[in-house]
Amino acid sequence: MSSSNALKHRKACLYITLAILAVWFLVSLGCSILFREWMDQNMPHVGNAPFGFWMAQQGSIICFVSLLITYAVLMYRLDSKYGYIDFLPDSIDSVDSKD
Repeated sequence: MSSSNALKHRKACLYITLAILAVWFLVSLGCSILFREWMDQNMPHVGNAPFGFWMAQQGSIICFVSLLITYAVLMYRLDSKYGYIDFLPDSIDSVDSKD
């Protein structure tokens, strides 16, 4: 692995991390605290709860879990692009049955 590729990988890794952290910050702080009243008045209700309240309680958690999945997929693609994945097993059995 050349140092040029390692530097490109690191920059792309930081870009992905910072972008996901920015989305997480905007959803958790913005939807839960800053824009809650506006969302309560201008967005449809979710069940019996106003949308701002729902985003503060469940929406932020759903967004966080989806960001975790997105991060895992993007990092897997990035690692495979720059050669940081050594092998791709066909199944779990092939990993466990190394002799």
